[in-house]
Amino acid sequence: MTWCRYSFGGSVISKRSTIVDVANLAGVSIKTVSRALNDAPHVSADARERVKAAAAELDYHPNIAAQSLIARRSFLIGLTYERPSPSYVVELQNGALLRLEDSRYRLVVLPFRDIAKRPVEFGRLLMRAGLDGIVLAPPACDQDDLLDMLDRQKLPYARITPHLNMDRGIVMAMDEVAAGQAVASHLLALGHRRIGIIMGDPLHAASAARMEGYRRAFAEAGATIDGNLIVTGDFTFDVGHAVARELLRRTPQPTAILAQNDDMAVAAIAAVRDCGLSVPEDVSVAGFDDSEVARTAWPQLTTIRQPVLQMSWDATDRLITSLETDPESLDENALSYFGRGDHPHELVVRGSTAPPSA
Repeated sequence: MTWCRYSFGGSVISKRSTIVDVANLAGVSIKTVSRALNDAPHVSADARERVKAAAAELDYHPNIAAQSLIARRSFLIGLTYERPSPSYVVELQNGALLRLEDSRYRLVVLPFRDIAKRPVEFGRLLMRAGLDGIVLAPPACDQDDLLDMLDRQKLPYARITPHLNMDRGIVMAMDEVAAGQAVASHLLALGHRRIGIIMGDPLHAASAARMEGYRRAFAEAGATIDGNLIVTGDFTFDVGHAVARELLRRTPQPTAILAQNDDMAVAAIAAVRDCGLSVPEDVSVAGFDDSEVARTAWPQLTTIRQPVLQMSWDATDRLITSLETDPESLDENALSYFGRGDHPHELVVRGSTAPPSA
């Protein structure tokens, strides 16, 4: 850190470099320094270069709080989610944080329970947070009352994997029906027919989408889903473990288990072992997300790779770009960037699935 030195009463006092110091060294006005460091228009290339060189020499870093007061903006981006797996949360946060690295924006994480039951209360929380924009992960991304409130308050938002009203706001999408069909088709192709299904939280639209994918895979294979082998979890390990044990007590026992996220799938692996059985020799297990736990479990988990980190990065990037851009200056092609972005899924086959034993 470079400090400026001043004499006071015979003593030398050091203080941090300020925007005034940068302006004096660069030979420009304070307003020009502010514009140059914020990459604003109406600054000549020569002045911008001199300002950035002076800032580097003085090791000057703009004060975000001061910028907020001047610009009447908070430079805060919110990220919200509800009770998902820890691995999913880490991917969400890392994607947003990677995009905000070296930017003037900071991330505010806002977890909230029962968003679907309290969308207006949650909307008021967002208003009080003083955000410039918000990234909405499931299930907040599908709450019409919440989106209506954000629109009325003119708070920009980006949505990660919504399933309803896909034309609202910035959308990062993945075809979860097709993804669900792919993982179920994998088990069916191995020869499994008695397949237990652990559903996620019914208030999450993703749960219904993945189930629709399972149904399509069964129909394509000419197989029937046994309703007695469908149980409901809530995307957590503990509940997944409990309902997996229920499945394994049913007669005849399932030869495979499809869990709607990786945490519940790993819980199912633990439940199989609790029953004195082996994965995949006695029961195959498949998950969804390809979070870190899928790679550290043993055996490693067959799952659907959902690019959560990339979707979070893209959602944050488009949200910030929309905040920094005048919509009237954009043509139709550029405006489409602030609409929908589609992301591919991938079936990742690992050691937790195999043909049913004789």
